[in-house]
Amino acid sequence: MFVILVYDANEKRVQKFHKACKKYLTWVQNSVFEGEITDAALRLLKDELKEIMDDKEDSILIYKFRTKKYYERESIGVKKPSHEDMFF
Repeated sequence: MFVILVYDANEKRVQKFHKACKKYLTWVQNSVFEGEITDAALRLLKDELKEIMDDKEDSILIYKFRTKKYYERESIGVKKPSHEDMFF
């Protein structure tokens, strides 16, 4: 499946959130990650994030798409490098 994950975390935990998400998904904006992921890997990621987060201060949104077929992303302004940009 293809997911877009967005988090809002306290400053003290932002780096831990970023590090966990980067293991599974591609970083596209400050607190935004996207990419193809299996159900099992998504469960692992969610478990890691739940261990890091304080549910009274932090939040996570996960948008799930069965396929990338109906997904379109438009970028305006500074473009961050993606995995696709790293391959020649």
